[in-house]
Amino acid sequence: MAKKSTSTSKSKTKYSKETYTYWFESMLLMRRFEEKAGQLYGQQKIRGFCHLYIGQEACASGAITALEKEDKWITAYRCHAHPLGLGTDPGAVMAELFGKETGTTKGKGGSMHIFDKSKNFAGGHAIVGAQIPMGLGIGFAEKYKGTKNLCICYLGDGAVRQGAFHEALNLAMLYKTPVIFVIENNGYAMGTSVKRSSNVDELYTLGESYDIPSFPVDAMNVEEVHEAVKEAADRARKGDGPTLLEFRTYRYKGHSMSDPQKYRTKEEVEEYKQRDPVEQVKKTILDNKILSEDEIKEIEAKVKKQVADAVKFAEESPWPKGEDAFKDVYAEDDYPFVRE
Repeated sequence: MAKKSTSTSKSKTKYSKETYTYWFESMLLMRRFEEKAGQLYGQQKIRGFCHLYIGQEACASGAITALEKEDKWITAYRCHAHPLGLGTDPGAVMAELFGKETGTTKGKGGSMHIFDKSKNFAGGHAIVGAQIPMGLGIGFAEKYKGTKNLCICYLGDGAVRQGAFHEALNLAMLYKTPVIFVIENNGYAMGTSVKRSSNVDELYTLGESYDIPSFPVDAMNVEEVHEAVKEAADRARKGDGPTLLEFRTYRYKGHSMSDPQKYRTKEEVEEYKQRDPVEQVKKTILDNKILSEDEIKEIEAKVKKQVADAVKFAEESPWPKGEDAFKDVYAEDDYPFVRE
């Protein structure tokens, strides 16, 4: 299969004002929300594991504008940004990080398990690669029901070395399943670079073994993400099956909040920050007078208030009740293994 570049020479203003505004506002919300989450983690108001998406926001925002409302989403444990972009209440996401009863999973899941059925977000999943066959199954269900919906399934670069990844790709192409597999390649599986852990470091080429259309994407650029996902979605809705996209992105923070980041240099991080996705789209908006400086400031003030309100909501929310520990675990309330 011939390699395909997703670079484009088209006008940077070919999308609507509404689309550019959404990209800027949604990515800024993701950024400010997680910056605050990092601060709160340092204050021990958020505990356990916490994996921040800072730097990778375009991976979510660009895909959201390329897909339809009824399409399904599933990802790994770096999962705060996707539901925020899809419209989940920031207060509910923050409350889940706090472990409060008002959180998206009632305080039982925490940072790695944000879910929102109302937004067709099938959650973050802590077991590496577990969401890949699940994403395939969700896509297969849509095909079985005869809808035109698809599932977009995100995974990290480390997960491509799980057997489930290869099993899922094989079945996806065999059954022409409407699923878009997205490798969010931020360069490091925890603290190990792709080049040190994989014989194949052009990760998108792994899909070619299964005859799946597979492409690299500059995922620091929200427009290129949108275009790549839109093309993959059109293919899926026509019945042509899956696509594998390698989103080449970068996380500014460590793998998790406990990561000292000794495996990379400060210079490398700063180099990627020069291509920051939020600043790129802001520059496009201002250079082309899509929004004024005052309108940008209004959005920044709105996002700041959203984050402050989310924190206030989380802090004032109650803790889960002990007697609710077994609720929502089993489909049947009187499941025989639950003892009084």
